[in-house]
This record gives sequence, structure tokens and C-alpha cells, in this order.
Amino acid sequence: MDKEEKQFNKDDQFINEEAIDQSGELAQAEGEALPPMGFEVIRREFAKDKAAMVALFIFIAIILVAFIGAMIVDHDAATRVDLFSRYAKPGEKGFFLGAEEGGRDVLSLLIIGTRNSVFIGFTVTIITSIISIALGIIAGYYGGFVEDIMMRIVDFIIILPPLVLIIVIVTIVRRFDMWSLIAILSALGWAGGVRLFRTSALSEASKDYISASKTMGTPDWKIMYLELMPNLSSLIITNLTLSLSGNIGIETGLTFLGFGLPSETPSLGTLIAAANNPDVIQNKVWVWLPAVCVILALMLSINYMGQAFQRVADSRQRIG
Repeated sequence: MDKEEKQFNKDDQFINEEAIDQSGELAQAEGEALPPMGFEVIRREFAKDKAAMVALFIFIAIILVAFIGAMIVDHDAATRVDLFSRYAKPGEKGFFLGAEEGGRDVLSLLIIGTRNSVFIGFTVTIITSIISIALGIIAGYYGGFVEDIMMRIVDFIIILPPLVLIIVIVTIVRRFDMWSLIAILSALGWAGGVRLFRTSALSEASKDYISASKTMGTPDWKIMYLELMPNLSSLIITNLTLSLSGNIGIETGLTFLGFGLPSETPSLGTLIAAANNPDVIQNKVWVWLPAVCVILALMLSINYMGQAFQRVADSRQRIG
């Protein structure tokens, strides 16, 4: 009797182990069959696109050099005027990239200026994206009267000429600095994103999982920002990338025209603005050419990364 019972237990154990193995294999097969999602899609898209990978490395290298280098560079020495070193050529008097009109080291100004321009671009992008995502989701989720009121306000802000308003505000404000420029660009740059996120939120709000959450009594803020917003992650990343290059370009352009950062605050725009006469443009290219190269590298790398993110958002265009 004992032998039969032991044999029965062994058979039962064998059957259970076999069932566990089969269920594990089935789960593994199901897992392999599932399509990649989230950051795995982004990783695969970048891995398949060599141009996007190179752009990512260039962008990270510029960011690291700008932010780490700015902590090493002596700001007082970099911004001190030395007329005896005026327009020193690269390699002369210890200036690796030469000196500009005030005898200041172009390399130090380039590092600090890149840090300032990228910081302004990042900050404006984050602020405007938070506002546009929050308002766009609210408009798309509630719809109806709420959407009408919000979109009419957005329409009014969009038709305002932002460049003219910025020039007027810069002219009026007496103590204009980096934070003032960030505030102005943020106040005028969020409206376009509201339209984009409102359209996507409107489509997501009509799906079954949103209706199911409403039926279960989930609070609206949880549905909007914990359930609906994650499904807009690809669109959010794409918008962040493209807005970053746009905001860096706006800061550089305004400073070049004389309506951005003051001349004593280094930025890529202030370095390019030094090319304001034919002599500097033709004979003293070391003053403005490095800043142009940095801007070109930044814009191209961000745009190539943005294209990869756009493919991530649209499954029909993916190559990964």
C-alpha cells in the first residue's frame, strides 16, 4: 500500500512539473509574441537608425561639454574685458579659439554661451509643454463647453504676433536678463501645443478603457493624467524634441537681433551677433564660426532624433 501511494505521489509530482514547464513555455511564447512597447520601441528605432544614433551621441557630447565645462571655466575671467587681446587669433596669447572684440576668450564664451542657450531652450520647452499637455488633455477629455472656451482663448493667443510682442516687452523691461527671456518665451509659446494634445486626447477619450474607468467611478484627474496621458507618451516625446530645437533657435535669433540676452551674458546668439560688420565676417571668422558650428550640430542632432521619435509615434513608419 505504501509503495502504491509513493508511486502515485511520484506520478502526481511528475505531472505537476510537466504542467509547470508547459505553462512556462506557453507564457514565454506569449511574451515573445507581444509587440515591443514604450522605451523598448524607442531603443529599437534608434538602434536601427544610424543617423539618429550619431545625432544622439553628438547631442549628449555637446550637453556634457557645455554643462560640465561651464562649471570648470572661470566666469569672471571669461567675461573680463582685455583690450590688449582684442581679436587675438587662435593660438595667440593662450587663446585656443582666439579672442573676440573685447579680448575675451572665445572658447570660454562658447562653453558658457552653449550652456545658457541650451538651458533657456530646455526650461522654456519644459514649461510650455507642461502647460500645453495639461490644458490639451483637459480640453480633449471634457469636450463641449469647456473645450470651446479653452480653444477660443488659444485661438486668440495664437493669432498674436509673438516676435513683435517679445520685442516690445524687451524694450519696456529695464532689467532684462535670462529669466525675463524665459518668462516671456514661456508665456507666448504654449498655445500651439494645446491644439496638438487636445486633438489626440479627444480621440483617446472616446475609447473603451476611458469609459470603463468612468463607470468604475475613477476620479477625472486620475483618468486624464494616469491613464490617458501615458498613451500620448510618444507624441509628448516628439513634441518635446522638436520644441527644444525651436526654442534654442528663437533665443539665438532674438539675441542676434539685439532683443534677447544682454551682451554681457554669453550665449550662442551673442557670439554670432559679433559678426555685425564685413571685417569680422570675412577676416575674423574665429569669433562667430564656432558658435555657428555648435548651433548647426545642435539643430541637426535634435531634428534627426525628432525624426526617430516621430517614427516611434507612428507604427507605419517604423524601421525597427
